[in-house]
Amino acid sequence: MPHIDLPPLPGLAALLVGHPETAGPLTQLAETLLRGPSPLTPLEREIIGTYVSRRNECTFCAETHAAVARQLGGADGPGPDAGDGVPPGADPKLRALLAIAEKVRVDGRSVTAEDVERARAAGADDRSIHDTVLVAAAFCMFNRYVDGLGTALPDDPEHYQRHGGALAANGYLRLPA
Repeated sequence: MPHIDLPPLPGLAALLVGHPETAGPLTQLAETLLRGPSPLTPLEREIIGTYVSRRNECTFCAETHAAVARQLGGADGPGPDAGDGVPPGADPKLRALLAIAEKVRVDGRSVTAEDVERARAAGADDRSIHDTVLVAAAFCMFNRYVDGLGTALPDDPEHYQRHGGALAANGYLRLPA
């Protein structure tokens, strides 16, 4: 049961529909971060968002973005049993970027020059590191927004697959119905 009066929709959808004054900027932010120009692929950015959401224990965002990642990358996307949240077969660059994302998730000030150098040594450029930090920080905000207002979770696991498929195909600018 949500903590405030919201439309009967799950997760972020209820907040976007219930508060259209913030829906536009938030969906534009998501679209820019997850689909805009970046040296990171949309799949890599979805994996970072899924990783942060799992580590923050935000079920709605973790399951939604894992489904998007699976749609974008097939079986290599992170599943609910990914253990440390790193998808099997993640390359060294993605592993180094997820280590930075983890530090941002806990306390951005804990990212060190050594973390950045490890990411560079694994093939990340400055823009990839920048985008990782920004995606991780934004997902912390989205996770706290969804969970802080007690939004509803879908009962049907297929909801995440359908929703993830729509986001993978259409992006983030369309408001949920």
